[in-house]
Amino acid sequence: MSAMLRKWVLWLLGLYFVGGSGAALAALPIEHWTQPDGARVYLVRNDTLPMLDVRIEVDGGSRRDPAALAGLAAATAMMLGRGVGPHGGQPALDENALVEAWADLGAQWAATATLDRLSITLRTLTRPDLLERAVALAARQLAAPAFDAAVWARERDRLIAAWREAQTQPDTLARRRYAQAVYRGHPYGVEATPDTWSAIDPAAMRAFYRRHARACDARITLVGAIGREQAEVIATRLLAGWAAHGCEPLPAVPEVAPLERSQDVRLPFPGAAQAHILVGRPGIARRDPDYLPLLLANHIFGGGGFTSRLMREIREQRGLTYGVFSHFLAGRHAGAFTVALQTKPDQADLAVELVRESLRRFTVEGPTDEEIAAAKASLINGFALRLDSNRKVLDQVAAVAWSDLPLDELDTWTARLAAIDRETLLRAWRRVIDPERLVTVVVGGQP
Repeated sequence: MSAMLRKWVLWLLGLYFVGGSGAALAALPIEHWTQPDGARVYLVRNDTLPMLDVRIEVDGGSRRDPAALAGLAAATAMMLGRGVGPHGGQPALDENALVEAWADLGAQWAATATLDRLSITLRTLTRPDLLERAVALAARQLAAPAFDAAVWARERDRLIAAWREAQTQPDTLARRRYAQAVYRGHPYGVEATPDTWSAIDPAAMRAFYRRHARACDARITLVGAIGREQAEVIATRLLAGWAAHGCEPLPAVPEVAPLERSQDVRLPFPGAAQAHILVGRPGIARRDPDYLPLLLANHIFGGGGFTSRLMREIREQRGLTYGVFSHFLAGRHAGAFTVALQTKPDQADLAVELVRESLRRFTVEGPTDEEIAAAKASLINGFALRLDSNRKVLDQVAAVAWSDLPLDELDTWTARLAAIDRETLLRAWRRVIDPERLVTVVVGGQP
């Protein structure tokens, strides 16, 4: 067994045996530096596999969509993989040729847009000839996406058809009305529609890409069998095509406004076999200092599967649903805290009242010491599973990078979680969760 492999195995095994504040863990070896172009690079070297995973992220998620062009970030991400224009003396590649080029390399490339981020990922073997060609092809895609009008017209028609099909589903209506009520005009709650997709054209995508794909704003995470010197070269090559994009400051995005009063939305949906129920309110941002106490509290309340209070009280004791869960969506802004379930239409009112009463009781009384101990054990014992592959390590380190968290965030996670006491947990929960100010959406329940 190599020294590096032993280090990783010992580190992962150590996560399973954290029981108290004195537990020590081997550090996850994250190297971090800033490139001359301003890009922030995070490297985790792992020589156990001849593979490299790369993620590049910039502030180009849907929160940056102009209101009249909702869906622009997602469209831009989609079209990044639909062809490359001529660049650096090399000819254009249409979408089919691009797919074949990646298949010939045995490599993977993808781009997605979430609420906050435009993300580009690359996975390739580190055999020198394959790595060189994969980085070169990825750099071409980043530098000269085609944004072909005919391809976009086809993809837009597919998006619109899928949107119209989704309108026949009660959960689609429930999610839309819930987002509108929780976010109240904030970009997190804006939905793309056929009208906004129809207003998007290749010129809008090029402008969006040029404005948001900037090296100065980029976080690059690399996990695999390379060292720092090689990582610096790869990062420079990948972002070389963005040099012409400049670095004009982006306008601030407002925070999600506090919920001043409850809102109860009941919508019929003839023919729906189940009532779709969403209950919640604005929650927290990822950098909130109470993020970890709230993660622990939510595991007890509704995020811990069959061990959670909601599951016991609504499924096991009363049989109203197959599953019920709660979660915090924590981004750069306060994403929603949400309780979600489905039940028979004539049981919707009872289920809603049970959710509200469970929130009231948990907020007043808090969890028991036994619940806290069990939740800590579950989360700590499961933490190593978040880091048992290159791609999972990439996800975790990229999250650290995006939220500007300390480099030891993952190393200290289990010890910090173990140290949370009941008072800290309950204070954090009461600060964020007000059971008297909730958004409730029921679609498909009886009037």
